[in-house]
Amino acid sequence: MTKRERYRHIIDWFEQNVPVAETELRYTNPFELLVAVILSAQCTDKRVNMITPKLLQDFPTAEAMSSTTPDVIFEYIKSASYPNNKSKHLIGMAKKLMTDFGGIVPDDVDKLQTLPGVGRKTANVIASVVYNKPAMAVDTHVFRVSERLGLTTNSKNPVQTEKELIKHIPEQLIPKAHHWLILHGRYICQSRRPKCDKCGLAEWCRHYQQEQTVQSSEKNEPR
Repeated sequence: MTKRERYRHIIDWFEQNVPVAETELRYTNPFELLVAVILSAQCTDKRVNMITPKLLQDFPTAEAMSSTTPDVIFEYIKSASYPNNKSKHLIGMAKKLMTDFGGIVPDDVDKLQTLPGVGRKTANVIASVVYNKPAMAVDTHVFRVSERLGLTTNSKNPVQTEKELIKHIPEQLIPKAHHWLILHGRYICQSRRPKCDKCGLAEWCRHYQQEQTVQSSEKNEPR
């Protein structure tokens, strides 16, 4: 099977079986999603969704958040991972939005990365989810699933994975494909124990094919 064929089969399966794929973070505007994504680093979406309602009720805009302090924000987000750093990032991000962007979340990946707490992955999430741009955010799920399926080959880092995925996935599907891979990694192709028996992609999955080959050879070994 060529890589092009693998991509075609996998994309077709996702389109037929997961026609709707969206972020599980709750938000109503770009600023709220930016806050949520910053909080989600090494933290579950479930936990973030527990934190953001009260935080965003009291600090609903960049202007409001920029006027408080990291110590105040810490009390709202202390159940998240790395709350000290994230408190500082959120304040810095809000102040930068006010001074450089008039309080508006930019739609450009490079501009987004000038904000404290915003790396390439976060910037791509905002660009794709909010502004529907063909940006592929690569987190641990996307990185792992892409390699296991065979969409990437010996990828060394998230940027390499991002470039290869964008090269092969139709531009209009890239924002949705990001969520396809995340959700598949979160619920099926899990890190320690992938649920291959429940996976609709097994037929085209490089990892599954390799595992089957190993099991077959072990069965045929003389005893």
